[in-house]
Amino acid sequence: MPNAFLDDIRATLGEIQTDGLFKTERLITTPQSTRVQVAGHEVINLCANNYLGLADNPALITAATQAMTDHGFGMASVRFICGTQDLHRQLETRLAQYLGCEDSILFAACFDANGALFEPLLGPEDAVISDALNHASIIDGIRLSKARRFRYANSDMRDLEAQLKAAREGGARHIMIATDGVFSMDGTLAKLPKIRALADQYDALVMVDDCHATGFMGPQGRGTPAHFGVQADILTGTLGKALGGALGGYIAGPQPVIDLLRQRARPYLFSNALPPSIVAAGIAALEIVERADDLRAQLFDNAAHWRAGLTDAGFDLLPGEHPIIPVMLYDAHKAQAMATRLFELGVYVSGFFFPVVPKGQARIRTQMNAALSRADLDQALAAFAQAGRDTGVLTE
Repeated sequence: MPNAFLDDIRATLGEIQTDGLFKTERLITTPQSTRVQVAGHEVINLCANNYLGLADNPALITAATQAMTDHGFGMASVRFICGTQDLHRQLETRLAQYLGCEDSILFAACFDANGALFEPLLGPEDAVISDALNHASIIDGIRLSKARRFRYANSDMRDLEAQLKAAREGGARHIMIATDGVFSMDGTLAKLPKIRALADQYDALVMVDDCHATGFMGPQGRGTPAHFGVQADILTGTLGKALGGALGGYIAGPQPVIDLLRQRARPYLFSNALPPSIVAAGIAALEIVERADDLRAQLFDNAAHWRAGLTDAGFDLLPGEHPIIPVMLYDAHKAQAMATRLFELGVYVSGFFFPVVPKGQARIRTQMNAALSRADLDQALAAFAQAGRDTGVLTE
């Protein structure tokens, strides 16, 4: 490899470190849970997407173990060649039933699902209108399509309507509005009732990425559309957060849409099928989640207690109703210093900074979990107050 190439790479890495934007990974040596061991140090875990605490649930582990015994370790094939088992169709059917859709299709991750969605469905005569704060996977998926691209300011319905008018006046055949159900860096919800109303007015489709809502938002955890009582035309989501926390993504929607994706979605056609253990655990997770009103109630009770405690301590929080509760620090160095001090005090969080969030919007994103106890939360609140004083985030 040419030395000049590696020198340029090293220079870029140096700039990332100088700017305080270098990301490090800590090695967890225990199962994902409310408390984990990192380098022999037990810490309260406030940065996982483990909303309902199912990542180490015994029923999911049992289902996964049994599936490996009954169905093997891996498929060693893509779905259409010889990679589809009965379990795959059982999970797809079960997901569609749970979400109120005609069918669903599985992917390795929701990043792949969003990457697969737009290109087969939309051509150069069509348009897609995307919220400015949509997840990177939606942005990348739209880039892969030949559809004309429009963007509207985050949750700005006037801007959305302006983009809808522009697409219609430009002669678009079909228009798809693409939005996160929950904007994961801020913990805010998309304005789905207004989006649905505008979509109906301008004869547009609504696509919602519901990764940070499926399992715990809305009746029986059916997501942000159910939370608001509206219908999305196409849903994407993940098994990697509230539904067990492993991996796997999906698209759910009308039967013709799912049928065409099976024929033309490249991440589906050219990637191995999900392993049987993951699929079986996903089915088990849905059985738990559908009946988990107690876990959902505990999750939101924890979120309310946590938000109130941080506010009382003097931290700057973004408003919201979601279990994602960002603590705004604005400076990348300060976010990393705060996260490091919290780890020393027994709390596991991560600093978020550019390019994950815009420059000048650095933060620590805390995430609630139904399995966290009140003692866990109070211990973490005391650590936040101490770390805030030690790092100068709190001045009183």
